[in-house]
Amino acid sequence: MICPFCRHEDSKVVDSRTADDGSSIRRRRECLACQRRFTTMETTSLLISKRSGVTEPFSRDKVMSGVRKACQGRPVTGDQLALLAEKVEDQVRSLGQGVVPAFEVGRAILAPLRELDEVAYLRFASVYLGFNSLEDFERAIAELRQDRAER
Repeated sequence: MICPFCRHEDSKVVDSRTADDGSSIRRRRECLACQRRFTTMETTSLLISKRSGVTEPFSRDKVMSGVRKACQGRPVTGDQLALLAEKVEDQVRSLGQGVVPAFEVGRAILAPLRELDEVAYLRFASVYLGFNSLEDFERAIAELRQDRAER
């Protein structure tokens, strides 16, 4: 690790701690040349592969933005969206892959959104699952009703 103060290329780790619910590691380092201390954050990279073939880093903000559109006009708070995005990231990371297809992110959004708000779920599902007819909506509504009856 390069020292941000003297640009020396060697440092030692003084302390390590998990951060962000275990998804990253905070390391306290000491430069071997100037003895100054600095902190680094290490996270695992998670890339999303889009249909176009482009890959980009996973973004909770992007998940929240997409879901926020489905939740427009619904009683859903920003904190609830942030929690949903965290659940989605946990689900996608649990796949154990460094590069995840974008459709897996959409699939990971469906279940927590369904629990959060059924109308927002229908809006999101209609785009993500490509509803083409009234029958698609009727089928999804019937599934929601069945799940509600089973609770």
